[in-house]
Amino acid sequence: MTTTRTPASPGAGRPPTASPASPASPAGAAPAKAGARQWLGLAVLLLPVTLMTADLGVLWLATPYLAADLRPSSAQLLWITDIYGFLTAGTLVIMGTLGDRLGRRRLLMAGSAGFLLASLLAAYAPNAGTLIAARALLGVAGAAVLPSTLALISHMFADARQRATAIAMWVTALSVGLAIGPIVGGVLLASWWWGSVFLIGLPVMLVALVTAPWLLPEYRDPGAGRTDVPSVALFLLAVLPLVYGVKSVASHGPTAQAAAAFAGGAALTLLFVRRQNRLTAPLLDLRLFRDRAFTGALLTLLLGMTALNGVEYLVPQYLQAVAGQSPLEAGLWLLPGAVGLIAGSQLTPPLARRFRPAYVLIGGLLVSLAGYAAIALASGVAAASLGLAVVMFGAAPISVLGTALAVGAAPPEKAGAAATGQTAYDLGLALGIAVTGSVAVAVYRDGIPGDAPAAARESLGAASAVADAQLLATARESFTTALQSASALSAGFALLTVVLVAALLRKVPRISSGA
Repeated sequence: MTTTRTPASPGAGRPPTASPASPASPAGAAPAKAGARQWLGLAVLLLPVTLMTADLGVLWLATPYLAADLRPSSAQLLWITDIYGFLTAGTLVIMGTLGDRLGRRRLLMAGSAGFLLASLLAAYAPNAGTLIAARALLGVAGAAVLPSTLALISHMFADARQRATAIAMWVTALSVGLAIGPIVGGVLLASWWWGSVFLIGLPVMLVALVTAPWLLPEYRDPGAGRTDVPSVALFLLAVLPLVYGVKSVASHGPTAQAAAAFAGGAALTLLFVRRQNRLTAPLLDLRLFRDRAFTGALLTLLLGMTALNGVEYLVPQYLQAVAGQSPLEAGLWLLPGAVGLIAGSQLTPPLARRFRPAYVLIGGLLVSLAGYAAIALASGVAAASLGLAVVMFGAAPISVLGTALAVGAAPPEKAGAAATGQTAYDLGLALGIAVTGSVAVAVYRDGIPGDAPAAARESLGAASAVADAQLLATARESFTTALQSASALSAGFALLTVVLVAALLRKVPRISSGA
């Protein structure tokens, strides 16, 4: 991935603290080239970046097993999966600001330590409530790690071409993590219990903690402004009620409680906007949204990831619970999707140098529609695997170009641009599970007979525990219908994304080499 300008990072435009590990050059001279120490430091940074997105999907193949063990309700099961993404998205901007004050390396190490401890808590969670809390802590710790990695990369690589290469590797690491998470989960579940999927974070974060003081420079802004804590609270309080409302409608239909959640979320959103407009140093500078390219990039990330993750969350469950695949077999059937996402991510930069970003994005989205159609109109392991591979290949330009455009459209002094783009990315991943997953739950329940045991209506995993072959066959058929409905909904999100890209990004020029 390459950009027309150096991506803004938290603290950009301000003099960072000096560090012997950062490349330096005399005044007026060309920026110094990064050496072996910087490239080794990049390798250390890419490990937790890969882990952050892998942790979004590593749980998917474990869902039937933890459902049988912990017996969560359908609402709890969705929270277990998507609270991680919501808390990451909700705290990314605040962590970006905090890193300016405390130091990026220090925040990275604190986040790594927190992720390590929360992973242990999740692995040995005795009940659904504890697992939800552990996943929430993982999300906050991940939010401390991600913006720190991007800011440190921008600081370590002063040469524009090397920086472009390093940031392209950073975005690829995000895609790789998203692709391999379910596969790693399948390999672990072939021999271990469901909690083992969380233990992959331990060696990764230990490496980061041990090597960071030696390979990574410290980077802080001595003139950083104060963090507006009420803005952070308003942001979270605005998002979570809206998500709760979606889940509530899926679980219980339209209710007064769901209406109150929607109304409360909308009111808090207005309060957040009003506060940001009044502050001299807002948590999120809303003037950025006057730029069509910036707004278009964020909406592309948000809606595109919503479309992708709703289906990617359900296919692993279909492979196991309906098609009867073992975790390892299901992981192997997910391998084409991983290859598709990585191949699409690598193909995007050269295409973006030849064609306008809007054309690359729209082309990819149209390709992904074929994948959604394959899942929605067919059934069986091969159709699900091939359809997901096509979807992930076509969706790959969204993460690469969406991040580049969001950062490149903002002026360098707007420090929150990188964190805002990552927030849209993670929020889209979480919304994909919340919205599409909730619709799938509603469709699944509609297909279960009213006289069936209550547990069977909660999830297919619970239905599998009921010794009734006819009910199990009905539940599997109902889940297949739910997957197909979710895929059709995801296709609708993809089409909406095409319209937004055409309206907001069609005039954005080709991306230069960054040399």
